[in-house]
Amino acid sequence: MAQVLLVEDDSALRTSLSSGLGERGHAVTSAITAMDALNRIVAHKPDIVVLDIGLPDLDGRELLRMLRAASRVPVIVATARGAEDEIVSVLDSGADDYVVKPFGVGQLDARIRAVLRRDGAGPGRPEVLVVGGLRMDPAARSATLDGTALDLNPREFDVLHYLAARAGQVVSKRELLTEVWQLPYGGADKTVDVHVSWLRRKLGETARDARYLHTVRGAGVLLTAPDDAGGR
Repeated sequence: MAQVLLVEDDSALRTSLSSGLGERGHAVTSAITAMDALNRIVAHKPDIVVLDIGLPDLDGRELLRMLRAASRVPVIVATARGAEDEIVSVLDSGADDYVVKPFGVGQLDARIRAVLRRDGAGPGRPEVLVVGGLRMDPAARSATLDGTALDLNPREFDVLHYLAARAGQVVSKRELLTEVWQLPYGGADKTVDVHVSWLRRKLGETARDARYLHTVRGAGVLLTAPDDAGGR
């Protein structure tokens, strides 16, 4: 059972989703405005937030940015806008997943369970990954490099963790978009490039002088420990 905060100002949809998620074993509380949602997140610390973009007092993306400055609680954005640039925007703002309206309770429940599994809230504790001096703890959502904490936003953590879990393997941009962003491939590969560039900066390296993150031309991205780079 997950503690779900549903942020939705449409009363009929809010009632329907609250009832349906409750029948599937979740404990659901709701908020109508962004400010109410922030107060509830701070006070009650839900396991996951389902966030509507169109709120009466504040755009949901702005709330998401405010939330990401203070919390790493998983967020699923509910939006009526299914265009790829809109979806990329909400994911890059810190959302963990999205659903496009109209959607059913079953789909939302499945996405909640999937996000919580990725976030480490499912049964058992996810394995801590160590690649050279890089250490990633998915349960704590923390990463260190040579003992120093890395300041990663949620999406950066997800990308780096996905690559670290496949250290020594070339991961294509298509795979990253599908598995991390849950986006269809096509025109959004620059999103991957930007995040890899941000990660390199935080790892203290550049594309020309790569230590951990290597671009394999025409194939994808390879994460490897510096001693295993093999002269790349």
